[in-house]
Amino acid sequence: MPNTPWSATSDNLDQDCHNWSGGLRFRPSRLEVPESEEAVAALVRTAARQGRCIRPVGSAHSSSEIYLTDDILVSLAKIRGLGDHDAQRHRATVGAGSQLTELSKELQAAGMTLSNFGDVATQTVGGAIGTGTHGSGRNSPNLSMMLVGGRLVTAEGEIRALGFDEEPDLLRALRVSFGTLGILTWATLELEPLHDLHRQEWCLGFEPCMEALDRLSRENRNFDFYWYPRSDEVKIRCLNTPGEEKDYGAFARLAKDETGPPHAVIPQHSDLPHRFEEMEYSITAEAGTECLGKLRARIKERWRRWVGWRLLYRYIKADDSWLSEAYGRDSVSISLHQNATLPYWDFFLDLEPIMRDHGGRPHWAKKHSLRAAELKSLYPMWDRFLALRQEMDPHGRFLTPYLRRLLGC
Repeated sequence: MPNTPWSATSDNLDQDCHNWSGGLRFRPSRLEVPESEEAVAALVRTAARQGRCIRPVGSAHSSSEIYLTDDILVSLAKIRGLGDHDAQRHRATVGAGSQLTELSKELQAAGMTLSNFGDVATQTVGGAIGTGTHGSGRNSPNLSMMLVGGRLVTAEGEIRALGFDEEPDLLRALRVSFGTLGILTWATLELEPLHDLHRQEWCLGFEPCMEALDRLSRENRNFDFYWYPRSDEVKIRCLNTPGEEKDYGAFARLAKDETGPPHAVIPQHSDLPHRFEEMEYSITAEAGTECLGKLRARIKERWRRWVGWRLLYRYIKADDSWLSEAYGRDSVSISLHQNATLPYWDFFLDLEPIMRDHGGRPHWAKKHSLRAAELKSLYPMWDRFLALRQEMDPHGRFLTPYLRRLLGC
């Protein structure tokens, strides 16, 4: 079983569960790690008869409360690995409890790869899809867009096969639904043939980066950058098919240069020893630099002495997943960080209004202060999602008090 905060036990809990940062601690009444999809369905049927809440959880890397419960917590850590796959069509059905790092090695052996990754690959497939986890690239949507089918345990405890071709709206709703429509047990993913990427990291000043930003973001397959508040310098990260990389030596210093398969060269912070809390908002790509400029000014004015963590700026291609932060618009995401052992809410809440003023949508798996009344106006398909959710889970089997406040149901 992957190393998770609850891997030591699958029965009665004698200690709190916690997330990756340690900032969230909770104690479910029961922790279940079912061996099979049928066992998941049986758990849901029992929960339904008893009128209880049941929440799925991935690797607990999230710093939001979407999986916290004092009732039944279900880990899919034993439903993992590569199932049916077709290397010619670049499709595979995988266990939703598969950790991205482990799954990528299996896919590599089968000649395929996920199309993109975030900075870490410790998430499970179900968690990464359900929360809209993303990497960076103007032509790279979030990871949930790989989902083209699968199998779902419904609120009645039935096992339902899914396919985008048969039920496109259900898939659009399910992709980013953080386990509120049912428990995804197996996910059919649209993949890419295995290939290498050339990763280069360059260091430069903030102003030269801004002057070249549009070109940088368009001429690299994957592009993002860190801004370091105390030095006011920038590190850009560029990934391309070998032979298609660019030379930025005229205005930047090369700091890293390596080539390998995507799972080896994109996520490079999976073992980061320094735990942090994070707030992230996505805004339209057009408004990105203006928002960044205001954040930079506020941080330099008020926070540089107290917060040394870098700010991360990434690109996300528009998609049609109903609750995706990139729904209907090409976006950039801006992530704020602070040490998990230091106060962070004052910092986050001082900067959050700037991102909201630019139409920002919060990342579901990271810190934010919004609730249903504010979120409804940000997502054009909000009402349709809630109507479908009510239809699929009329008794709120997959809802906690936090999720009821978040969704307004």
